[in-house]
Amino acid sequence: MIKSFRYAINGVLLLIRNERNAKLHTVATIAVVILGIVLNINSNEWIAIFISIGFVFSMEAMNTAIEHIANFIQPKQDYKIKVIKDIAAGGVLFSAIVAFVVGLLIFIPKLTAP
Repeated sequence: MIKSFRYAINGVLLLIRNERNAKLHTVATIAVVILGIVLNINSNEWIAIFISIGFVFSMEAMNTAIEHIANFIQPKQDYKIKVIKDIAAGGVLFSAIVAFVVGLLIFIPKLTAP
């Protein structure tokens, strides 16, 4: 079981070190957590934030894995592989939009309160 955690942690580190978008998500995560602390969001809001963060990182990890598998299977340009990659990337975009909206719903009222 410990080996499984090591493999998983290695996967997370590979994702963050090697994928530009994962680095961007990491910076956004740090900013959102700091903002949440500064604005003293409540526990339900923290739950929504962390579910959103987990959703985005999970989708980014799956997208990256799909891209690597697709490139391994077919290193040359291929329309079917492009469709697979585009759909996976669309999943990441969808998760990021949902996370952004959650952030707006939580932070805008706090930032605009008198």
